[in-house]
Amino acid sequence: MFEDSLIESGGKLRTKRGFTTTLSFVLQACLVAILILIPLLYTEALPKQQLMTFLVAPPPPPPPPPPPAAAPVKVVKVQTDIVNGQLRTPTRIPQKVQMIKEEEQPPPAMAAAGVVGGVPGGVPGGQMGGVIGGIISSTPVAVPKAVTPQRVRVSQGVTQGLLIHKVQPAYPPLARQARIQGSVQLQALISKQGTIENLRVISGHPMLAPSAIEAVKQWRYKPYILNGEPVEVETQITVNFTLSGG
Repeated sequence: MFEDSLIESGGKLRTKRGFTTTLSFVLQACLVAILILIPLLYTEALPKQQLMTFLVAPPPPPPPPPPPAAAPVKVVKVQTDIVNGQLRTPTRIPQKVQMIKEEEQPPPAMAAAGVVGGVPGGVPGGQMGGVIGGIISSTPVAVPKAVTPQRVRVSQGVTQGLLIHKVQPAYPPLARQARIQGSVQLQALISKQGTIENLRVISGHPMLAPSAIEAVKQWRYKPYILNGEPVEVETQITVNFTLSGG
Protein backbone atom coordinates (compact mmCIF):
# COMPACT_ATOMS: atom_id res chain seq x y z
CA MET A 1 0.00 0.00 0.00
CA PHE A 2 2.79 2.26 0.69
CA GLU A 3 4.25 1.63 -2.70
CA ASP A 4 0.99 2.39 -4.35
CA SER A 5 0.90 5.76 -2.74
CA LEU A 6 4.29 6.65 -4.16
CA ILE A 7 4.56 8.73 -7.29
CA GLU A 8 7.10 6.39 -8.93
CA SER A 9 4.76 3.43 -8.78
CA GLY A 10 1.86 5.27 -10.47
CA GLY A 11 2.96 4.32 -14.02
CA LYS A 12 3.25 0.59 -13.29
CA LEU A 13 -0.20 0.38 -11.80
CA ARG A 14 -1.74 2.15 -14.78
CA THR A 15 -0.02 -0.27 -17.18
CA LYS A 16 -1.34 -3.35 -15.38
CA ARG A 17 -4.88 -2.03 -15.30
CA GLY A 18 -4.91 -1.36 -19.05
CA PHE A 19 -3.75 -4.85 -19.89
CA THR A 20 -6.34 -6.44 -17.59
CA THR A 21 -9.13 -4.40 -19.14
CA THR A 22 -8.12 -5.32 -22.68
CA LEU A 23 -7.90 -9.00 -21.83
CA SER A 24 -11.31 -8.94 -20.16
CA PHE A 25 -12.86 -7.24 -23.18
CA VAL A 26 -11.32 -9.84 -25.55
CA LEU A 27 -12.57 -12.75 -23.42
CA GLN A 28 -16.06 -11.32 -23.25
CA ALA A 29 -16.12 -10.76 -27.00
CA CYS A 30 -15.04 -14.35 -27.60
CA LEU A 31 -17.70 -15.62 -25.24
CA VAL A 32 -20.42 -13.63 -27.02
CA ALA A 33 -19.18 -14.87 -30.39
CA ILE A 34 -19.23 -18.46 -29.16
CA LEU A 35 -22.80 -18.02 -27.88
CA ILE A 36 -23.86 -16.66 -31.27
CA LEU A 37 -22.08 -19.31 -33.35
CA ILE A 38 -23.24 -22.37 -31.37
CA PRO A 39 -26.94 -22.14 -32.50
CA LEU A 40 -25.80 -21.52 -36.07
CA LEU A 41 -23.46 -24.52 -36.14
CA TYR A 42 -25.70 -26.98 -34.31
CA THR A 43 -29.16 -26.42 -35.80
CA GLU A 44 -32.05 -28.70 -34.85
CA ALA A 45 -34.88 -29.64 -37.29
CA LEU A 46 -38.37 -28.42 -36.43
CA PRO A 47 -40.72 -31.09 -35.04
CA LYS A 48 -42.31 -32.46 -38.23
CA GLN A 49 -45.31 -34.08 -36.55
CA GLN A 50 -46.21 -30.96 -34.63
CA LEU A 51 -45.74 -28.78 -37.74
CA MET A 52 -48.03 -31.03 -39.86
CA THR A 53 -50.64 -30.80 -37.14
CA PHE A 54 -50.69 -27.05 -37.47
CA LEU A 55 -50.92 -27.11 -41.32
CA VAL A 56 -53.70 -29.74 -41.77
CA ALA A 57 -57.23 -28.25 -41.86
CA PRO A 58 -59.70 -29.58 -39.31
CA PRO A 59 -62.21 -32.19 -40.62
CA PRO A 60 -65.65 -30.91 -41.79
CA PRO A 61 -68.58 -31.16 -39.40
CA PRO A 62 -70.71 -34.30 -39.70
CA PRO A 63 -73.83 -34.03 -41.95
CA PRO A 64 -77.16 -33.37 -40.26
CA PRO A 65 -79.32 -36.40 -39.57
CA PRO A 66 -81.94 -37.21 -42.27
CA PRO A 67 -85.50 -36.00 -41.61
CA PRO A 68 -87.93 -38.55 -40.28
CA ALA A 69 -89.82 -40.46 -42.95
CA ALA A 70 -93.39 -39.29 -43.51
CA ALA A 71 -96.09 -41.65 -42.56
CA PRO A 72 -97.54 -43.49 -45.58
CA VAL A 73 -100.87 -42.16 -46.78
CA LYS A 74 -103.52 -44.75 -46.55
CA VAL A 75 -105.66 -44.81 -49.68
CA VAL A 76 -109.20 -45.77 -49.00
CA LYS A 77 -110.78 -47.35 -52.04
CA VAL A 78 -114.49 -46.72 -52.23
CA GLN A 79 -116.37 -49.69 -53.50
CA THR A 80 -118.98 -48.67 -56.05
CA ASP A 81 -121.22 -50.51 -58.47
CA ILE A 82 -121.12 -47.75 -61.11
CA VAL A 83 -118.22 -47.79 -63.60
CA ASN A 84 -118.02 -45.16 -66.37
CA GLY A 85 -121.61 -44.13 -65.73
CA GLN A 86 -122.93 -47.71 -66.10
CA LEU A 87 -124.10 -50.10 -63.43
CA ARG A 88 -121.78 -53.11 -63.24
CA THR A 89 -122.68 -56.60 -62.16
CA PRO A 90 -122.00 -57.08 -58.42
CA THR A 91 -119.34 -59.64 -57.56
CA ARG A 92 -120.84 -60.60 -54.20
CA ILE A 93 -124.15 -60.49 -52.44
CA PRO A 94 -124.29 -57.73 -49.79
CA GLN A 95 -125.19 -58.82 -46.29
CA LYS A 96 -127.51 -55.84 -45.76
CA VAL A 97 -129.80 -54.56 -48.48
CA GLN A 98 -130.74 -50.91 -48.16
CA MET A 99 -134.33 -50.13 -48.96
CA ILE A 100 -134.97 -47.03 -51.07
CA LYS A 101 -138.17 -45.28 -50.19
CA GLU A 102 -139.67 -43.12 -52.90
CA GLU A 103 -141.88 -40.14 -52.20
CA GLU A 104 -145.53 -40.67 -52.81
CA GLN A 105 -147.12 -38.86 -55.74
CA PRO A 106 -149.85 -36.34 -54.85
CA PRO A 107 -153.43 -37.42 -55.54
CA PRO A 108 -154.88 -36.53 -58.97
CA ALA A 109 -157.21 -33.90 -57.49
CA MET A 110 -154.36 -31.93 -55.95
CA ALA A 111 -152.16 -32.27 -59.07
CA ALA A 112 -154.93 -30.93 -61.30
CA ALA A 113 -155.59 -28.00 -58.97
CA GLY A 114 -152.10 -26.50 -59.28
CA VAL A 115 -149.90 -25.30 -62.15
CA VAL A 116 -146.48 -26.61 -63.06
CA GLY A 117 -143.94 -24.19 -61.63
CA GLY A 118 -146.53 -22.50 -59.39
CA VAL A 119 -146.10 -21.30 -55.82
CA PRO A 120 -146.85 -23.84 -53.06
CA GLY A 121 -150.19 -23.16 -51.39
CA GLY A 122 -151.65 -21.41 -54.44
CA VAL A 123 -155.22 -21.61 -55.67
CA PRO A 124 -156.45 -23.52 -58.72
CA GLY A 125 -156.21 -21.70 -62.01
CA GLY A 126 -153.11 -19.70 -61.04
CA GLN A 127 -150.28 -18.38 -63.20
CA MET A 128 -146.96 -20.16 -63.72
CA GLY A 129 -144.33 -18.48 -61.54
CA GLY A 130 -146.91 -16.84 -59.27
CA VAL A 131 -147.75 -13.15 -59.31
CA ILE A 132 -144.31 -12.13 -60.58
CA GLY A 133 -144.50 -14.70 -63.36
CA GLY A 134 -147.86 -13.36 -64.46
CA ILE A 135 -146.57 -9.77 -64.58
CA ILE A 136 -143.49 -10.76 -66.61
CA SER A 137 -145.48 -12.85 -69.08
CA SER A 138 -148.08 -10.15 -69.62
CA THR A 139 -145.46 -7.43 -70.37
CA PRO A 140 -144.41 -7.42 -74.04
CA VAL A 141 -140.63 -7.62 -74.47
CA ALA A 142 -139.23 -5.43 -77.24
CA VAL A 143 -136.45 -7.12 -79.19
CA PRO A 144 -133.77 -4.57 -80.14
CA LYS A 145 -133.26 -4.27 -83.86
CA ALA A 146 -129.76 -4.63 -85.24
CA VAL A 147 -128.37 -1.40 -86.66
CA THR A 148 -127.74 -1.76 -90.39
CA PRO A 149 -124.65 0.08 -91.68
CA GLN A 150 -125.16 2.49 -94.54
CA ARG A 151 -122.07 1.29 -96.45
CA VAL A 152 -120.14 -1.98 -96.50
CA ARG A 153 -117.02 -3.20 -98.29
CA VAL A 154 -117.49 -6.30 -100.46
CA SER A 155 -115.00 -8.33 -102.47
CA GLN A 156 -114.97 -8.30 -106.27
CA GLY A 157 -116.12 -11.91 -106.43
CA VAL A 158 -119.36 -11.08 -104.58
CA THR A 159 -120.20 -8.07 -106.74
CA GLN A 160 -119.72 -10.11 -109.94
CA GLY A 161 -122.67 -12.25 -108.87
CA LEU A 162 -124.81 -9.10 -108.56
CA LEU A 163 -123.93 -7.74 -112.02
CA ILE A 164 -127.00 -7.61 -114.29
CA HIS A 165 -125.83 -5.28 -117.12
CA LYS A 166 -122.27 -5.17 -118.43
CA VAL A 167 -120.89 -3.00 -121.26
CA GLN A 168 -117.66 -4.09 -122.93
CA PRO A 169 -115.07 -1.27 -123.17
CA ALA A 170 -113.95 -0.07 -126.59
CA TYR A 171 -110.29 -0.73 -127.33
CA PRO A 172 -108.54 2.65 -127.85
CA PRO A 173 -107.14 2.85 -131.43
CA LEU A 174 -103.82 4.30 -130.32
CA ALA A 175 -103.37 1.55 -127.72
CA ARG A 176 -104.19 -1.07 -130.36
CA GLN A 177 -101.64 0.40 -132.79
CA ALA A 178 -99.03 0.50 -130.03
CA ARG A 179 -100.06 -3.05 -129.08
CA ILE A 180 -100.71 -2.08 -125.47
CA GLN A 181 -102.73 -4.53 -123.39
CA GLY A 182 -103.28 -5.25 -119.73
CA SER A 183 -105.72 -4.71 -116.83
CA VAL A 184 -107.19 -1.56 -115.33
CA GLN A 185 -108.11 -1.61 -111.61
CA LEU A 186 -110.98 0.69 -110.62
CA GLN A 187 -112.35 1.63 -107.19
CA ALA A 188 -116.15 1.98 -107.37
CA LEU A 189 -119.13 2.70 -105.14
CA ILE A 190 -122.33 0.83 -105.94
CA SER A 191 -125.39 2.76 -104.75
CA LYS A 192 -128.49 1.28 -103.16
CA GLN A 193 -130.13 1.35 -106.60
CA GLY A 194 -127.23 -0.58 -108.20
CA THR A 195 -125.65 2.29 -110.18
CA ILE A 196 -121.93 3.10 -110.28
CA GLU A 197 -120.74 6.18 -108.35
CA ASN A 198 -117.37 7.66 -107.36
CA LEU A 199 -115.37 5.73 -109.95
CA ARG A 200 -111.58 6.22 -109.86
CA VAL A 201 -108.49 4.48 -111.26
CA ILE A 202 -106.23 2.49 -108.92
CA SER A 203 -103.79 1.06 -111.47
CA GLY A 204 -103.51 0.49 -115.22
CA HIS A 205 -102.10 1.98 -118.42
CA PRO A 206 -103.12 5.64 -118.96
CA MET A 207 -104.17 4.91 -122.55
CA LEU A 208 -106.58 2.15 -121.39
CA ALA A 209 -108.03 3.81 -118.27
CA PRO A 210 -110.47 6.31 -119.98
CA SER A 211 -112.12 3.57 -122.03
CA ALA A 212 -112.49 1.36 -118.92
CA ILE A 213 -114.09 4.18 -116.91
CA GLU A 214 -116.54 5.02 -119.70
CA ALA A 215 -117.70 1.38 -119.95
CA VAL A 216 -118.00 0.69 -116.20
CA LYS A 217 -120.14 3.79 -115.65
CA GLN A 218 -122.87 2.03 -117.62
CA TRP A 219 -122.81 -1.19 -115.57
CA ARG A 220 -125.79 -2.03 -113.34
CA TYR A 221 -125.97 -4.27 -110.25
CA LYS A 222 -128.63 -5.76 -108.04
CA PRO A 223 -129.00 -3.89 -104.72
CA TYR A 224 -126.92 -5.47 -101.95
CA ILE A 225 -129.35 -6.45 -99.14
CA LEU A 226 -128.17 -6.51 -95.52
CA ASN A 227 -130.61 -7.18 -92.64
CA GLY A 228 -133.46 -6.78 -95.09
CA GLU A 229 -132.32 -3.31 -96.27
CA PRO A 230 -130.29 -2.21 -99.33
CA VAL A 231 -126.89 -0.68 -98.53
CA GLU A 232 -124.12 0.98 -100.49
CA VAL A 233 -121.17 -1.20 -101.47
CA GLU A 234 -117.49 -0.32 -101.88
CA THR A 235 -115.65 -2.71 -104.21
CA GLN A 236 -112.99 -3.02 -106.88
CA ILE A 237 -113.61 -3.68 -110.58
CA THR A 238 -111.04 -5.13 -112.99
CA VAL A 239 -111.29 -4.44 -116.73
CA ASN A 240 -109.04 -6.53 -119.00
CA PHE A 241 -107.81 -5.37 -122.42
CA THR A 242 -106.43 -8.11 -124.72
CA LEU A 243 -105.36 -7.80 -128.34
CA SER A 244 -107.17 -10.38 -130.44
CA GLY A 245 -104.90 -12.54 -132.50
CA GLY A 246 -101.88 -12.03 -130.21
